[in-house]
Amino acid sequence: MEQIIDWIVGIVGQWGYAGIVIMMFLESSCFPFPSEVVMIPAGYLASSAYVNSANYVPGHEMNLWIAIALGIVGSWLGALFNYYLALILGRPFLLKWGKYLLISEKNFEKGETFFRNHGEISTFTGRLIPVIRQYISLPAGLARMNLAHFLFWTGLGAGIWVTVLTAIGYVAGQNRELIEKYSREATVLTITGCVGIIIAYILIRRYLKARRSAARPGADQSSSSIS
Repeated sequence: MEQIIDWIVGIVGQWGYAGIVIMMFLESSCFPFPSEVVMIPAGYLASSAYVNSANYVPGHEMNLWIAIALGIVGSWLGALFNYYLALILGRPFLLKWGKYLLISEKNFEKGETFFRNHGEISTFTGRLIPVIRQYISLPAGLARMNLAHFLFWTGLGAGIWVTVLTAIGYVAGQNRELIEKYSREATVLTITGCVGIIIAYILIRRYLKARRSAARPGADQSSSSIS
């Protein structure tokens, strides 16, 4: 395991910042490529622990904030790839070939239905949930979601996840136990947070809907009294 970790860190170090963009592009598109193997090593390469380690290679060190920023850029590019893929090719093509991209018709239709009603919150929370983050941009493209809104909510969700992973690498370094522990905790916390956000979103929508419904009879009454 330590050799595998060393190899991944070495690859990220050799490819540099361009490697972060390329690999995060792959992670955010339809390719099953985990962001953990990119941003955690990037965080380690930005830490003083790496610079002072026996494995230090001059020129492989990174700046923490640049690594995070380029992780978000890579996520944006991958998300845009999926967005335009869905926009250009359309629903029939995606349903036909989705099985080769690990997308079942049942899950696709569920996501599509939910997205039509809750596009922005879906884009944001979807970027924080494993597996879903790779495919949440497809229904956005099919629904022709406003591009500025799409980029904002994608960047916000991706930014949180990228920052969390980079921080894990920065703090845990190459300690496999700590990496696993922090990654597991981060996944649980983000999923729990997403559930909380969605519940709050649903309750707020219901509250606003109830207020609108309650206001209508009064409005109708005043109209009839005026007439």
